[in-house]
Amino acid sequence: MANEIISYVEMCQREGSSLQKGMNFRLAGNHSVILMSTRANAPYRDWISENGEKLVYEGHDAPRNNSGIDPKTIDQPRFTKTGRLTENGKFYEAAIQYKDNEAKPEVVHVYEKIKDGIWSYNGVFHLTDAWVEFDGTRSVFKFEFRLTELEASAHDEIWSQPERQRMIPSQVKLEVWKRDGGKCVMCGATDELHFDHIIPFTKGGTSLKPDNVQLLCARHNLAKSDRIE
Repeated sequence: MANEIISYVEMCQREGSSLQKGMNFRLAGNHSVILMSTRANAPYRDWISENGEKLVYEGHDAPRNNSGIDPKTIDQPRFTKTGRLTENGKFYEAAIQYKDNEAKPEVVHVYEKIKDGIWSYNGVFHLTDAWVEFDGTRSVFKFEFRLTELEASAHDEIWSQPERQRMIPSQVKLEVWKRDGGKCVMCGATDELHFDHIIPFTKGGTSLKPDNVQLLCARHNLAKSDRIE
């Protein structure tokens, strides 16, 4: 479920991979996974816009080696030294194929690092665009992802969500986490937590202010949803 809070271990278990990389193209051949962060100290410039509908994700640098060259000073690679596509290249080609009407949009599960050891599942996205831009020092990849009305189960089954969620900005999540003490506001549980919209987006609620977001455990989140008319 979107806005669910999970640990790194739980995230890896769900996706069936150790997720050592931030970009993971077509795990098990079914969907892709990206790990993002908009924190001030994040290594890449990811950002969220359109009230959580769109994610612009920066490609990843060449791996460090013994050459002494800082990867942040060279262009992000599309190919490896052996001529194979990097993760940048794989996502880029998938986006171009979609734009050229040659393929369906890539289905991507997005996880966001809130703080060390704490991650948030942001939902299922479609990869809809990709380009290369100059950041003042080098060329970097940019990828556009659009939030869908889909959700994925642990078995990678897809179904329509009854209510589309919106991504909650990282700063809002951090403020809510600190304010609520990392516990469900109803019962104090510290596991199976979710960031919950107090007033749902469809009823005029916002994702942009901490006052409209709270921490709920799975049980109270479900009970609250059942009471919404």
